[in-house]
Amino acid sequence: MLVNNAGLQEAYASQADISDADWQKHFDVNMNGIFYTTRAALEHMGEGGCIINTTSVNAYLGNDALVPYTATKGAIVGYTRALALELLDRGIRVNQVAPGPISTEIQLIFKDYDEEMLKNMASPMGRMGQPRELGPAYVFLACQDSSFITGQTIHVNGGMITNG
Repeated sequence: MLVNNAGLQEAYASQADISDADWQKHFDVNMNGIFYTTRAALEHMGEGGCIINTTSVNAYLGNDALVPYTATKGAIVGYTRALALELLDRGIRVNQVAPGPISTEIQLIFKDYDEEMLKNMASPMGRMGQPRELGPAYVFLACQDSSFITGQTIHVNGGMITNG
């Protein structure tokens, strides 16, 4: 089993504020890291193996303050679906978890934003999720009870409707 769960997220006021280096840095961490780690792991993974990628609700809803992050998470969605099809014949499942607003260190990038903006980041449940609330989704996708699931996304986002 491989779980890809690394992420870089930086906020920008506008597209003009995103440097080439910042754009590349987001893709290096969020997308290239998954690609190279997965490629290396597949050399050792056989039938019954599984890969679980971490995307984001932003891949489905967009986020105007997180354009590079949102773009990389969208790329992960496409990669997960394509890889699931590619690995069917090898008996390896590939799925993903798409967290919504989760209270983690990555959220500290918004420390300079006003209270109203932070309130709007909360889910329809009126709060941010806790990291422990993500664990069951990963465990389910890793276990044999999900052996008929591949190329899919579990949205753990407090009721944010994604239509995706």
